[in-house]
Amino acid sequence: MSHDIDRDIAAVKQQEALLHLPEFNEEIAWQLGSYIRAIAGKEKLPIAIAVARFNQPLFYAAMPNSSPDNRNWIRRKAATVAHYFSSSYAIGLKLKKKGEKSLACYGLDDSQYAFHGGAFPIFVKNAGIVGYIAVSGLDQRDDHALVVMTLAQHLGIDPKTVSLDTLITA
Repeated sequence: MSHDIDRDIAAVKQQEALLHLPEFNEEIAWQLGSYIRAIAGKEKLPIAIAVARFNQPLFYAAMPNSSPDNRNWIRRKAATVAHYFSSSYAIGLKLKKKGEKSLACYGLDDSQYAFHGGAFPIFVKNAGIVGYIAVSGLDQRDDHALVVMTLAQHLGIDPKTVSLDTLITA
């Protein structure tokens, strides 16, 4: 299924503006990761999940049938979030719109960064971006959607109202 790049870029921008946590700590990281893990178990999703402050892992789980390579994908997606302070999906969409196929044109090593969806910055009100939540193992748009749904749920926001397909874009 093809998705409109401009529409998804605008929707991700809205998600990033809306999904700010009032605080973030080890317990919240565990709650976020555990929520995704419970969904993955119920739906039998072959994913890996990570929640971290930058350079400090706080939650990691690899579900049955996930690939050992998912950990590397998470590391690379998280590096993209740390570099751009934006979701890895947003960066990938912007590159695709420009016709770029690699981050190398920006001086970044593709073995260290990934512009595929699934890593989302953890925004904390009055603090900024302090880490990331990431999923790897599904289609990149689905990885992104799972993370967004989790943050929305944690914040008491109906996940349907912040999905890529629901947000109204100008």
